[in-house]
Amino acid sequence: MDKRYDVIVVGAGHAGIEAAMASARMGCQTLMLTLNLDHIGQMSCNPAIGGIGKGHLVKEIDALGGEMARAIDETGIQFRILNTKKGPAVRASRAQADKALYRQRMKRVLENCENLTLRQASVERLLVENGRVEGVETQIGERFYGQRTILTTGTFLKGLIHVGDKNYSAGRAGDFAAQGLSDSLRELGFKIGRLKTGTCPRLDGRTIDFSKTQPQKGDDPPQPFSFSTERIIQKQVPCYITYTNSRTHEVIRSSLHRSPMYSGTIKSRGPRYCPSIEDKIVRFADKGRHQIFLEPEGADTVEIYPNGLSTSLPLDVQIEMVRSIEGLERAEIMRPGYAIEYDYAEPTQLYPSLETKLVKRLYHAGQINGTTGYEEAAAQGIMAGINAVLSIRGEEPLIFSRDQAYIGVLIDDLVTKGTDGEPYRMFTSRAEYRLLLREDNADLRLTEIGHRVGLATLEAYVRTQNKKTRVGELVELLERSVVSPTEAANARLEALDSAPLRGATSLAQLLRRPEVSAPDLAGFSSTLEATPAAIALQAEVEIKYHGYIQRQLEGVQRSKNLEALRLPEDIDYAVVSGLSREAREKLSRIRPRSLGQASRIAGLTPVAISLLSIYLKKRKLA
Repeated sequence: MDKRYDVIVVGAGHAGIEAAMASARMGCQTLMLTLNLDHIGQMSCNPAIGGIGKGHLVKEIDALGGEMARAIDETGIQFRILNTKKGPAVRASRAQADKALYRQRMKRVLENCENLTLRQASVERLLVENGRVEGVETQIGERFYGQRTILTTGTFLKGLIHVGDKNYSAGRAGDFAAQGLSDSLRELGFKIGRLKTGTCPRLDGRTIDFSKTQPQKGDDPPQPFSFSTERIIQKQVPCYITYTNSRTHEVIRSSLHRSPMYSGTIKSRGPRYCPSIEDKIVRFADKGRHQIFLEPEGADTVEIYPNGLSTSLPLDVQIEMVRSIEGLERAEIMRPGYAIEYDYAEPTQLYPSLETKLVKRLYHAGQINGTTGYEEAAAQGIMAGINAVLSIRGEEPLIFSRDQAYIGVLIDDLVTKGTDGEPYRMFTSRAEYRLLLREDNADLRLTEIGHRVGLATLEAYVRTQNKKTRVGELVELLERSVVSPTEAANARLEALDSAPLRGATSLAQLLRRPEVSAPDLAGFSSTLEATPAAIALQAEVEIKYHGYIQRQLEGVQRSKNLEALRLPEDIDYAVVSGLSREAREKLSRIRPRSLGQASRIAGLTPVAISLLSIYLKKRKLA
């Protein structure tokens, strides 16, 4: 085509959306190419956003100026905060989406985004000259040229769907696969692997007896994802819980030989933490039942997503399995469940900016990097979009450390450790500094950075600065406000099952008691009574967890000392005395940026890190 773009984004899933919008909002002429313009933002699997670890990513995307949180706030039909009885580090937001509205809303926002052009096309080949990508070529021979290209291909690279012993080419049910692009990558020298994921059958809600299930309502009032959303206004709906049973398990066991996972048809590995129902029955043979969440796919559809029943069994077995479950005895399947295999590129072939090492100006984001989940994809997408633009500007890439953001943990894990042959999923347990990386402070951590690179708005920046100021003022107020041991004060504390006061005590000291929360102290302070919940929560965490936070900050400083020891890009690991052959191979392949990143490479021993440190000191590089 005659027009030359700044950034080309291939794919319009969750990674593609964030990449394209980040690029366009930062002022670059951006082209988004997708196989089907009507399937922008499609939720191919469960109709939900967030969850443990995943909700943290969505909050961080929002803090940077991304779109996912606002989209779910406008289209969510049930919101819940998970782990409310646990500490603030692991509390996480999750929301059911009206998937049709979510898709329509994302398409509308993209179509109205300045600097963004949408085209329907199947990209089959990269145009590469002198080791750098110049553009892409489509199935029908169209060529599009751009300064930077971002691949966000999802499960579409040679996607193959399996239902029992039947299989067919597709990127997901109802969409064609991209056949040539992974061959193009392989020809360029990329290591291409194969992964598997799957989805559940969709059920007709009119054929379900919900009286036999347990209703699960959302939070009242629902708490928004986005820091810019004041409240959720759309009607909320319940989900329902039921369970598999011994009959269900027998149906599955007797049909395992017909499952492509167990017959040998599927050889690639699926996500360990989101297994198929066949996998659950085999791996947890001692469990008598497994929980199934019946999740509405929208407010205006009868389709129900039975979360927990992902399967690739033949359709006749799926029907028998579903109907063995209480409440689903007469359930009709509207769409069968299936497994899908697809190509991905090993993520250790990326720099932390998500630019590929083999081809300059080419970025990968989402499932092409071996991840699973909408949220993980979107987080990579926004970073690829930001870094593509910064590269065009001639600026340094934005790379988050592991103590700055879950996004930093995600990308560092991918480029340093790879996927280990199975799809990568984010959990709070992957973050060693998770008390610093809470959902509630994502804006305080990242909005200023998002504004600096030109993505987060001035309004968001001002709102965040005001929040920071108000939290600081409230912490000071609580530290200096003193409560005397009056009869009324002790009566309030008794109602909270808290020990009575024996002398004058500050509100901050009371707040450090495990059983006391900021709202509980409202009666002691008119200022606290009028303080917004988000400000009070932030102040409470700072006071209650001050000691733990300080210890994590000390750990961060120790880690930064290692991160500061940079490894030269052209270092020849063959001349580093004492390194094992395995260590040399891994270091040469991953080429870590620092001694800190090298220390996180799987299988690299402390001895190897010590030898690298000695090498740097001898050459006066440390």
